[in-house]
Amino acid sequence: MSTDIEINSPKRLRHLKLVGIVALLVAAGIVASGIASRVHAKQELTTWSAQQAVPTVVAYTPKHDTSGQALVLPGRLSAFVNAPIYARVSGYLHAWYADIGTHVKAGQLLASIDTPDLDQQLQQARADWQNAVANEKLAATTAHRWTEMLKQDSVAQQDADEKTSDLTAKQATVAAAEANVRRLEALESFKRITAPFDGVVTARTTDIGALINAGGGNGPELFSVSDAHQLRVYVSVPQGDAAAIRPGMTATLTVPERPGLTFDAKLVDTDDSITPSSGTLLVQLSVDNQKGLLIPGEYTEVHFVLPTDAHAMSIPASSLIFRQNGLQVAVVGNDNRAVLKPVSVATDLGTHVEIASGLNPTDRVIDNPPDSLADGDEVRLEAHTADAASNAGTSLAARRAAEGTHG
Repeated sequence: MSTDIEINSPKRLRHLKLVGIVALLVAAGIVASGIASRVHAKQELTTWSAQQAVPTVVAYTPKHDTSGQALVLPGRLSAFVNAPIYARVSGYLHAWYADIGTHVKAGQLLASIDTPDLDQQLQQARADWQNAVANEKLAATTAHRWTEMLKQDSVAQQDADEKTSDLTAKQATVAAAEANVRRLEALESFKRITAPFDGVVTARTTDIGALINAGGGNGPELFSVSDAHQLRVYVSVPQGDAAAIRPGMTATLTVPERPGLTFDAKLVDTDDSITPSSGTLLVQLSVDNQKGLLIPGEYTEVHFVLPTDAHAMSIPASSLIFRQNGLQVAVVGNDNRAVLKPVSVATDLGTHVEIASGLNPTDRVIDNPPDSLADGDEVRLEAHTADAASNAGTSLAARRAAEGTHG
């Protein structure tokens, strides 16, 4: 028995060694497989993290708006002609024939004035004229007689010359008396106060029996007449838009009491100067008011359509980057890397801005760029970038109408 055990013992040892080697190889394979899977997972995680670090952006192409820039400003309506009417003679108001709101024609009687003092002055002037005419006739007869006697050498030359000179003086006196009568007759005509043109009486500040003092615009007017068939519109345009204002431009008006109605106006002229206190240019427009829908003195909104810059392009304000290098816009380069471009703004329209310089029509502008985006960073374009570009091309005219007034 002992002999068999000694013979089989080396075989068992070799078997155990083989089993141990196999187990060791299996364990090594398991360890190697685990290490390989972890390395692969780490590589995938690194690749995924690198991909996630690339920002996904929406890009669009800037658009040039040809519809013109809307400019809405407050304005004031004024009658095309407005005349305050004063008295040229003193007296008492005898009667008035037109009250406020009365439509009158040129030459129509508005009121009459009693002038007893002026009436007496006219009578005296006429009497003086008649006296001067009588003296002139006597002087003419006398001068004629002395001239005839001079021919017969019955009187001296000096005496004849005196009679002729007296006739000339009397003729001058007649002319002066006649002129005084004509002056007083002209004043008498001002007892009748008439309308200077077709229009509407907008004020009556006198009444029957009131004392009237003649004045050249110093005292209160008796009446005020306005011609409102055509109105003037005065608008103060900011200096920044003054260069775009040209005579002949058209505009539209709206008034609060007539919602939904617009009125066409034409720019007549400007005062060609900037008011220092307000920094504005005074603009005058004319608007037809044959239907009488507009009232002089009321407030109106004037809508201008200013020509746009041929090189200006529109982008959303969310695309602007404000940093220490100034105003910039991020665009996507051909290698899908960000390029920061300095730009200048022509017009700020609130949600959108017009860029005067710095962009090309083919640039792909990034909307809402990340705060950490730097020049040369890789970016990934979002799939619906084309839709964003289409939305960015919406007409500025519609956007401006919704964004309120400018200026």
